[in-house]
Amino acid sequence: MRILIIGGTRFVGRHLVEAALARRHEVTLFNRGKSNPDLFPQLETILGDREQDVNKLQGRIWDTVIDVAGYVPRIVRLSAEVLGPNVRRYVFISSISVYEDFRKIGIDESYTLAKMPEEATDENSPETYGARKVLCEQTVRDIYGERALIIRPGLIVGPHDPTDRFTYWPVRVARGGDVLAPQNPDASTQIIDVRDLSEFTIKLVEENAAGVYNVTGPNYELTMGKLLEVSKQVSNSNANFKWASVDFLHQNKVEAWSDMPAWVPDDEEGIGSSRLDISKALNAGLKFRPLEETVRDTLEWARTRPVDHLWRAGLTPEREAEVLAALKEA
Repeated sequence: MRILIIGGTRFVGRHLVEAALARRHEVTLFNRGKSNPDLFPQLETILGDREQDVNKLQGRIWDTVIDVAGYVPRIVRLSAEVLGPNVRRYVFISSISVYEDFRKIGIDESYTLAKMPEEATDENSPETYGARKVLCEQTVRDIYGERALIIRPGLIVGPHDPTDRFTYWPVRVARGGDVLAPQNPDASTQIIDVRDLSEFTIKLVEENAAGVYNVTGPNYELTMGKLLEVSKQVSNSNANFKWASVDFLHQNKVEAWSDMPAWVPDDEEGIGSSRLDISKALNAGLKFRPLEETVRDTLEWARTRPVDHLWRAGLTPEREAEVLAALKEA
């Protein structure tokens, strides 16, 4: 199968390429050549920016295009329209952030979607990320109809993750000592290993699947306690978890998702954020590698980064020590 991947050299894209090549598909990349340009020298790479160079795709024929870098509806439309006549299927990598809220446990693909605020003007505002993904999805579906496949991942984790939203925990636990942990050991979280996401996406492509799929996991309720204990076992550390209540974290200005990554409080607003319904994907063959493997591989990759790596999520050692001291006094 001939597959065009828009992007293809960063986190999700590079793993999609590897999954496709492992299945002996013919892969072409279309990107700006700015991130890891030497990663796949054996592949044809069409250098360009969608806004300026989408004409380079004109008249080319592929069986499937996988768009991993679509965030602005106007820009997604450019590639979707140019490729429409010569591509059988358009796969759009979206996000569970498209849902209007997470007030319900068991949100499936039919749940109400976010709407763009009337006052929104910035095309790349973080506050409108979910609503923009909704419009990107709709753009692809308007053009491709039943030839559109929409993948809605949850928190994507694993090697080469630039966000640090999962990596923080295996690395922090491996360092040992007292570890600040959010809420309680039973707090729920959902993740999807980037390799499992990629292999499932390629499987759907091979089966000419269409429609929308929530893709997160695992196929049991994963807790923060389980995640941290597995991280401790894998790294053989002496970590001692200090669980802090939601109220304490709020009072000490420790933010969910950023300071305490991979975690959203189990309150009225977020109770469904880590309990999405993934039955459609499971029935379609979504598989999960053991959590131990994800933690181990993430930790091994993280150790290859520079010692002065600037973390994008989690607490600095100094800030964590400050909060732990406050917790001890509470």
